[in-house]
Amino acid sequence: MIITNMEQVPGKNIVEHFGLVQGNTIRAKHIGRDFMAGLKNIFGGELKGYTELLSEARSEATDRMKAQAEAFGANAIVNVRYSTSSVAQGAAELYAYGTAVRVE
Repeated sequence: MIITNMEQVPGKNIVEHFGLVQGNTIRAKHIGRDFMAGLKNIFGGELKGYTELLSEARSEATDRMKAQAEAFGANAIVNVRYSTSSVAQGAAELYAYGTAVRVE
């Protein structure tokens, strides 16, 4: 499966268009990550627990989007975008979307 944020796949022609595909996940912080983030806010530095959490969420949302595209018979997803939003106190949604196509 080719996944790109471009409108076309270089060197390939889009021969079939399946439409929007999407994947999402909602993740919540846990107390250990919250505690460490609080300390980092005081002393500064990367919030590695949150970096890991968002990386895992992005991967899961991408996998779900890819599965939906495969179910349509697509072999590529173009124009891929990611979005995040807060859905509740301490919980965030990561949303991946793009256009499923078949390229040759």
